[in-house]
Amino acid sequence: MAAKEEEQKFPPQKQEEQPGKQHIMDPIPKALNPDYRPANKLHGKVALVTGGDSGIGRAICYCFALEGATVAFTYVKGEEEKDAHDTLKKIQELKGPDAKDPIALPADIGFDENCKMVVDEVVNNYGGLDILVNNAAEQHLSNNIEEITEDRLSSIFRTNIFSHFFMVRHALKHMKEGSSIINSTSVEAYCGSPMVLDYGSTNGAILAFTRALALHLANKGIRVNAVAAGPVWTPLQVASLPEELIAKLGSETPMGRAAQPYEIASSYVFLASPESSYYTGQVLHPNGGMIVNA
Repeated sequence: MAAKEEEQKFPPQKQEEQPGKQHIMDPIPKALNPDYRPANKLHGKVALVTGGDSGIGRAICYCFALEGATVAFTYVKGEEEKDAHDTLKKIQELKGPDAKDPIALPADIGFDENCKMVVDEVVNNYGGLDILVNNAAEQHLSNNIEEITEDRLSSIFRTNIFSHFFMVRHALKHMKEGSSIINSTSVEAYCGSPMVLDYGSTNGAILAFTRALALHLANKGIRVNAVAAGPVWTPLQVASLPEELIAKLGSETPMGRAAQPYEIASSYVFLASPESSYYTGQVLHPNGGMIVNA
């Protein structure tokens, strides 16, 4: 038991503003699995990942690049410049010889016109779009519902679910049969927590959106799936949780620890690749055993 507790414990830390910054976390989240063996699963594909500068998004970008995809990602201008630069540089190192240079697009994707700008930029640079990952998110803690103001509710729903609608609406104009849409939701959509009432509600909306959109697009040969991660060591956590919860992040899971981002990214590779050709409207659950019947 002692070894298990030691494995999952993080130094207490807190970032006061969202989005969180990965480069100042201790320890730095692990975006690359040293034992990962790429197999060219996404060769020739163009992928767009929202919130790809850090956390799970960064790990997805790295894996997609290793698998041969051309990768673009969004980030928050001014707040995530360092993380975006670091991610862009690493994708350039990891990308296959046939992939085009990656691009990082600063955008507030909670607004329709910004999502159109992002999609247009990707298509103008690469000539198309095959994989869309709606991953950007924000999270806040509350002791009671009275703390959730109208402005905060508007902000979190814009980031976490409005952006999915906007990105998909514009991306579909360029996606063809065989394309894949992957939405990031959370274990909170299934287990619920009064401390993240608004965040959990957006994740429930993402779940319903994924299922309905999958049925809507099935006859076009475009698959729609989601990933509902459990606790993961990302900037979202240190920017929203108090230090005492950071110190024991993931300890509530049966596995007794939080995941590293690279442990989640492989789910996205599977759902983006032809290996998941019979999956649509489904959710993968890398959650350390928190939910085993979803």
